[in-house]
Amino acid sequence: MTTLRKLEPTDLPFLYQWENDARAWADGSTHNPLSQQDMRDYIESTTGDLYRDGQLRLIIMDDEQTVGCIDLFDLDIRNRRAAIGMYISPDARGKGIGRRAVEQLEQYAFGFLQLRLIYSVISVNNQACSNLFCTMGYMPTSPLTAWTVEGDAVVWIKIQTFEI
Repeated sequence: MTTLRKLEPTDLPFLYQWENDARAWADGSTHNPLSQQDMRDYIESTTGDLYRDGQLRLIIMDDEQTVGCIDLFDLDIRNRRAAIGMYISPDARGKGIGRRAVEQLEQYAFGFLQLRLIYSVISVNNQACSNLFCTMGYMPTSPLTAWTVEGDAVVWIKIQTFEI
């Protein structure tokens, strides 16, 4: 069973490992190694309040094992949109965990926060992530030429329509 939960101090070893996984840097905003103190300071300073922190990072648990994290960030309250980003540890990939985590974050973002749009910027080299978002109803929109050092990226969006 996949669940999402708030960050805890015991997550330090996982965050330290994931944030320093250079293979994932092309798909994220990290571009240099982070120290354990950097990660400790982050955990201590985050409130878990999207409006206050500008980001909501949740830990992905699967069968009570810590397997990744998922973020809601770049919140635009006026236009009711935010970005989504995710990291799944390599040994947990391909098991549907990412899909279940995105579904849960969507329920929160579209249901509770009443966002209209969620988007993700995905490298064209990250076919697994592109496939996931495609099968979940996200649409590729804006191509971003030379967006990262690895090359091009695409903005994938999902729009929520509300019944009135």
